[in-house]
Amino acid sequence: MQAVKPGRVRYSILLMLFLVTTVTFADRSSLSIAGAALQADLGIDALMLGYIFSAFGWAYVIGQLPGGWLFDRFGAKRVYFITLLCWSLFTLLQGLVDMLPLAWAIVSLFVLRLAVGFAGAPCFPGNARIIAAWFPTRERGTATAMSTSAQYAATAVFAPLMGWVVQDMGWQYVFFVLGGLGLLLCGLWLKLMHGPREHPRLGAAEFGHIEDGGGLIDLAPLPAGAAGSQWRTLRLLLTQRSLIGVYLGQYCNNAITYFFLTWFPVYLVQARGMSILSAGFAASLPAISGFVGGVLGGLVSDALLRRGYSLTLARKLPIVVGMLLASCIVLCIHVESDSAVIGLMALAFFGKGFGSLGWTLVADTSPRQVVGLSGGLFNTFGNLAAITTPIVVGYLVSRTGSFDAALIYVGANAVLALISYLFIVGRIHRIELNDPPAPTASAAVAAPNSTP
Repeated sequence: MQAVKPGRVRYSILLMLFLVTTVTFADRSSLSIAGAALQADLGIDALMLGYIFSAFGWAYVIGQLPGGWLFDRFGAKRVYFITLLCWSLFTLLQGLVDMLPLAWAIVSLFVLRLAVGFAGAPCFPGNARIIAAWFPTRERGTATAMSTSAQYAATAVFAPLMGWVVQDMGWQYVFFVLGGLGLLLCGLWLKLMHGPREHPRLGAAEFGHIEDGGGLIDLAPLPAGAAGSQWRTLRLLLTQRSLIGVYLGQYCNNAITYFFLTWFPVYLVQARGMSILSAGFAASLPAISGFVGGVLGGLVSDALLRRGYSLTLARKLPIVVGMLLASCIVLCIHVESDSAVIGLMALAFFGKGFGSLGWTLVADTSPRQVVGLSGGLFNTFGNLAAITTPIVVGYLVSRTGSFDAALIYVGANAVLALISYLFIVGRIHRIELNDPPAPTASAAVAAPNSTP
């Protein structure tokens, strides 16, 4: 008797996550496209622009743990909708700051960037929680790669679009367009998003495929009385050596991301002499490479797992290869051609995407009861780079008058991420809430056909 093939409802859930992540992430890349025009309009220097870029990161980091806890406590659908609605409204308001006196415009923009960051904080922990529930282990790398690759799609799609918007209509309309798209997605979210047990179109074959393959079907909201145990859980997570290595690796990986999202278009305009429109199109090429790299990294990781290689090897190998490629960004210092610079940036961002499996590791290793909290903690450490990278790059550019030191800084983060995953992160396995600390975890990569 021929086995019944599972359906594809889980991919519609993934598509919804991809769309929401693309639009919310587009805010970060689109601000960098508007950055040069905004800087000239408001009369601010590179360091002040760096602080405005970083404002999102301050609130985004602060909101991670509360956001992750809210997902665990109240469930993904309700919390995600509220955060998406707030994000959309705060994004729209940024387009109105130029109506204020200059000093108030700068302060208001900074405050609104804080608000947008706080509203967007729960999204990635929510994505990890939803993917852990909807996808079996052997599909999780690809699903997570598709979800996180939305950050590259955001730049690839919106960088040229917003370059045209800024040039023809003004930087204010960047925020009007994105806020309107966010409100549209709020309606789609309420209509289409459900858990595996509640989804009206999920058949028994696909449900069994997810559950039997290790999908965390029963990620029900935690009861109110469980809130007090969150501090004990945090202590557990913070004493796992392997997770400390993942946190450090994600911080370094995100340093590369936030250079591209904040300063890269400004670098093309100020250091390479491109127009804003040309910079928008040029910025889309590395973003497309990052998207391709991100999807391929997930596919390669899951393919290795299906061929019998250990979970540790399947997850670590793409990360190590990707970070080696990402470190090539420093070669931009030594080339004169704009085409060569864009090519090297595309190679570096391809590598960055190929090695971006941190969220897959969160879904693979987190205690099943607190995937949201674990993801929030992971994203807290990772997105400290959203604060430091724009400011460090702004300082280096202001101090040296060039981007050379900034490029070295970004490349060094890629090397540090590689070291972290090779020598700090040990065997990849799911942590249970009663696990003891693991200070002596081995960093060795498991051999083919060994037990995950």
